[in-house]
Formats: sequence, structure tokens, C-alpha cells
Amino acid sequence: MDLKRTPKILTALLLSVLILTTACSSAKEPSRFDQAQKDSSTAKSGQAVSKNATQGSEFNKFFPQGGSGYSRVFTQEKKGFAEAKLKKDGKDVAMLSISDTKSTPSAAAKFTKSTKDIGGYPSIEVGNTQTAVLVKERYQVKVLSRTPSFKASDRATWIQKFNLDGLAKLK
Repeated sequence: MDLKRTPKILTALLLSVLILTTACSSAKEPSRFDQAQKDSSTAKSGQAVSKNATQGSEFNKFFPQGGSGYSRVFTQEKKGFAEAKLKKDGKDVAMLSISDTKSTPSAAAKFTKSTKDIGGYPSIEVGNTQTAVLVKERYQVKVLSRTPSFKASDRATWIQKFNLDGLAKLK
């Protein structure tokens, strides 16, 4: 009997047993990421957008057209929201948007203390760059300045260029 080869055979046998037992063990403990994925996929509340929110594509027809050196470029459209850039000489001067506050009632609540109106709708100014109106107590129309030269009076003018009365008839 050749005893010189016994350690090599024994080592090969132990490695085979180790590989076999590792491969067959199926008890895998879930990671924290697996649990987070499970929690988020089964959550029933806390949806970001209300299922009753208006489709963003329905808002597009109420945006103002370009003209007088300005061009309008739609940039985003999703359920409850639509947005466009207002450009002049190729530069972004403002962002125009319409959002359905059905998903964000706190956005509509900001207008309850409004003392101003634009086009007959309650308006608010946020900081030095945003002006918004609330139409039909539901749709927020907002203009955000992207350059210092686009003043509050410009924002108010562009809000009036939206078809606010048409938006008020949207169901």
C-alpha cells in the first residue's frame, strides 16, 4: 500500500465534501435590501401620485405658445404633471408647469391665505423666482424664473398666457 498518496487523496475528498455541502445549502438569509424591496413592493399607502390625478398629456393644450422671440419646449409629462421650458435666444429663461394637486393637497392649501390673484385665480409668490395660481381649487399653474432678468411681472404675464379658463373646465 502506498501511503505517500494518502494525504492528497484525503485532501481531495475533503474539498469535494466541502463543495458539495456548500452548494446544497439553500437556507439563504435575506439581506436588508431584500427586506426593503419586499416592504416597498407590498406597501399599499403612500403612493406618490393619486390614481385620480389627471394625465399630464391633458395639460399640454393649456400651455401658452411661444412667440415674440420666445419658444416653448415641453420637457416632462407624467400623471398629474406637465412641464415646459421657456427659451429666449436659445437660453432657458423660465420653467412653466401645471400640476394636479389631487396628489399633493398641501400644495393647494398654500393658496387659502392668498391675497392676490392673476386672471381671477388666487396667486402666490414663493421666494424671488416662483409665481403660481390655483385653478378650480385643484390645478397649480407655476412659472419659475431661470434668469434674474425674468421678473415677477414677467411670470404674471406668462401665467395669464396659459388657458386658465380652459383648464378650469377640465374634468
